[in-house]
Amino acid sequence: MFKTGEYVIYGTNGVCKIDSICTMGSGNSEKEYYCLLPVDDAEGRIFTPVDNDKVIMRKVISKKEALELIDNIPNIEQIWITDEKQREADYKKAIHSCDCYELIRIIKTMYLRTQDRLSKGMKSTVIDERYLKEAERNLYSELSMAIGKTRAEMPSYIAERLEAEA
Repeated sequence: MFKTGEYVIYGTNGVCKIDSICTMGSGNSEKEYYCLLPVDDAEGRIFTPVDNDKVIMRKVISKKEALELIDNIPNIEQIWITDEKQREADYKKAIHSCDCYELIRIIKTMYLRTQDRLSKGMKSTVIDERYLKEAERNLYSELSMAIGKTRAEMPSYIAERLEAEA
């Protein structure tokens, strides 16, 4: 069980702060709920049962794990699937896994795929752009929380760290 004040990943909502733990319902149907405050949505509030097993809920990765993940980006493989529907299904599965490694795979794939398409005079696809934005939002939100930078600083921070390692 998580504690009030902890930061967690809650599905595709990204990083949330546990604002409180409360009891809802009445009589025999009372259940404990987490009240979550999404970091990226000042007006948002999510109530989820403490025993919810339908949505991934886990602690934000540590600073050490975040830095190791960033340093490992050059070794992370892309997702190369030629079938458009299968690629979208894989993107969706990776997003819903809430796994930073899988989010990096999507971002790397999109970057290389976009570069390839641009070199051929084509634009990136709407599907690619949509999943890229979602993957970046979720990844940068978690990494920024772990490392102590703003989400906006993450792309340049990652690039600088990778350049320093090279």
